[in-house]
Amino acid sequence: MEKKCKSTYLIGEIGQNHNGSFELAKQIIDLAAMPVREKLFDLPVKGMDAVKFTKRDLTQELSASEMKKPYLSPNSFGKTYGEHRKALELSDEQHFALFKYAKLKNLDFVETLCSPSCLSLLKYFEPNKLKVASRDLTNLPLLEALAETKIPIILSTGMTGKQELDEALEVITRIHSKISILHCVSEYPTHPQHVNLRSLDYLLKNYGEYSIGYSDHTIGISVPVAAVAKGAQIIEKHITIDRSMKGTDQKGSLGIDGVRRMVRDIRLMEMALGREDIFIQDAVQAVRNKLERSLATNRTIMKGEIMLEEDIHLLSPGTGYKWNERFRIIGKKTSQIIYKDEIILPGHIS
Repeated sequence: MEKKCKSTYLIGEIGQNHNGSFELAKQIIDLAAMPVREKLFDLPVKGMDAVKFTKRDLTQELSASEMKKPYLSPNSFGKTYGEHRKALELSDEQHFALFKYAKLKNLDFVETLCSPSCLSLLKYFEPNKLKVASRDLTNLPLLEALAETKIPIILSTGMTGKQELDEALEVITRIHSKISILHCVSEYPTHPQHVNLRSLDYLLKNYGEYSIGYSDHTIGISVPVAAVAKGAQIIEKHITIDRSMKGTDQKGSLGIDGVRRMVRDIRLMEMALGREDIFIQDAVQAVRNKLERSLATNRTIMKGEIMLEEDIHLLSPGTGYKWNERFRIIGKKTSQIIYKDEIILPGHIS
């Protein structure tokens, strides 16, 4: 099975946000590799772990008639859908060059291969992980071909339910069990009411032998951060250097500031989760001493007087006796004068 990460494995999904441009693809890799700091505490935080690209064989995509259909969308890069898809494809050699560039940036390289023929890419390099798009979870011949590479596989469940997931796992686990499962909703962007983050609870409970994560298509960063709080070990999110660029995924992606904020907030969330216990942090002791209340006199008490409960009340700082320790002074004789509204200390009592 895929080894579970100590920190959340963050994948910047570039997909085809490069718009067919090799140089633009490199710029988005730079974005994923961007160092991030939390300014208030001056904390450097761990950045993204990986980038993801998609490789298609256009002869294995759509029917001939669909590929020839006019594509008149403002996001079109060609007169027909086939021309549009061709304009967005990078060659195997370009994917290899991007793999090497990502490695220079200390990033893993995840590749979505959309057909068995795309395994030609492996003549050039071996991705750290292979991703199965939600639409291909029922493409069992593809799953078998990918599993035979023995490369760890990430499954996205955006268009499937339990039966389809189990059938996919059955095919892959005949060969290996280095598998991650991402909850996903294939709606772009995903409406908040459709996210159903509690699917993570279900996956963690019923498929906990695998790494469980979340592939996000919502607007903003709140949902992936919440997913980490619920136990997601992997987060995948579309990223781009300019959300206003032409392209179907650009507007639903995180731009430069969004990437910085999501990485920061997820890493801070990891720090914040802590352990399952309730306790006093060492860091709050100074504040506790300053603000907590202690037993104090509500009148001046002369030396040799007997302390009575009606002689005390509670004031800050918290450096003296607490209310539940009042038995230590009630009925006891004072060893010195204690002026009104002063904290009663051990040296004040005989």
